[in-house]
Amino acid sequence: MKVAIGQDSHRIDYENKDKKLIIGGIEFDEPFSLSGNSDADVVLHAITNAVSGITCKNILGKVADAMCQNGITNSEEYLKEALKDLKEKIIHVSISIECKAPKMTPKIEAMRRNIAKILQLEENCIGITATSGDGLTEFGKGNGISVFACITVE
Repeated sequence: MKVAIGQDSHRIDYENKDKKLIIGGIEFDEPFSLSGNSDADVVLHAITNAVSGITCKNILGKVADAMCQNGITNSEEYLKEALKDLKEKIIHVSISIECKAPKMTPKIEAMRRNIAKILQLEENCIGITATSGDGLTEFGKGNGISVFACITVE
């Protein structure tokens, strides 16, 4: 068995009114998005980084940047690219989200379903928690969203 952790964070962008807020592959109805060249899906980016922790091949960076330059901005595609090098079987994913907004609880089940579909796992193998962190960090103050993802493989 192996365990890896991945992290990602993005600033909130209140200026780009054309971009949707996508988290865990799910669209949120908010008056802001996240800054980034892609859809800036912090949850899928953190999972992608966790997979890279197992495969030792970084996807976010040069690989994702090249995909983005070719018009591929859906973070699900970056995760699928990372999974191509994964020889082990994912048995569990744990995700921790820190932000002031949006409220995560109403979308957690939809995110779990979507991530389970992408990873070809049962929904009960995807755990998602969320916190505001009592406003102690920039994320808890509403300036961005931070995500840690831990995967277990065998």
